[in-house]
Amino acid sequence: MPENLLIPSVDLRIGSLEEYNRRQKEKAAAHHKKSRPRPCITISREYGCEGYPVAERLREILMQKTGDEWVLIDKAVLEAVAKHHNISEDILHTLGENNGILNEVLATFSPRWTSDQEYFRMLSRYVVALAEQGNVIISELGGAIITRHIEHSCHIRIYGSEPFKAATLSRRLEIDCEAAEKIMHKEQKARDHFNRDFLGQNGHDPALFHVLFNNDRIDAGTIAHTVANFILARHGE
Repeated sequence: MPENLLIPSVDLRIGSLEEYNRRQKEKAAAHHKKSRPRPCITISREYGCEGYPVAERLREILMQKTGDEWVLIDKAVLEAVAKHHNISEDILHTLGENNGILNEVLATFSPRWTSDQEYFRMLSRYVVALAEQGNVIISELGGAIITRHIEHSCHIRIYGSEPFKAATLSRRLEIDCEAAEKIMHKEQKARDHFNRDFLGQNGHDPALFHVLFNNDRIDAGTIAHTVANFILARHGE
């Protein structure tokens, strides 16, 4: 898949997740009174926009400004987590068997994709568990839809013109613009189909998001700084 060329090795993100879980355990063992919920951020994008560069830079900024560990989650990380029993058990430890938020989310899923439904339910359990713990950035995965019932969640979407997205893919994948445009249309169609027929939502609906960014006019670094400032102001950091 071309996507594999656009993001760093999953091993780096698994290491970050393990460190995140270690710190969560330390906080729980300290027996302090329960702190206020920490923010969860979801990043949605049109295919070809700079979602991962934004997420990675945002994580760096928030770690610097808060002094806390932040974790970046995407599909590749969760697929790896599913193969690491000790990590997945740590993630799911705080998620009860009768989690109302998860049940409400899963109830909205379309019954059409029966072959993939249980698999996505498993991924959704991880996403909801991490979102409830907070200090997590969720890239893609229908994150804005899955976590929309969580009060401390914040959702952003990045969009752009077709020429911009094709040019970005062409540069990052080192292919010509015509090939990049074909990939862009194919992948975006698959995402729209998934959101509509499985999650029962229009992923382009601006009502799902707190902030929208035009990637043609705002680069990844500026988006990351803007989101970080919004999050810190919103949560009183």
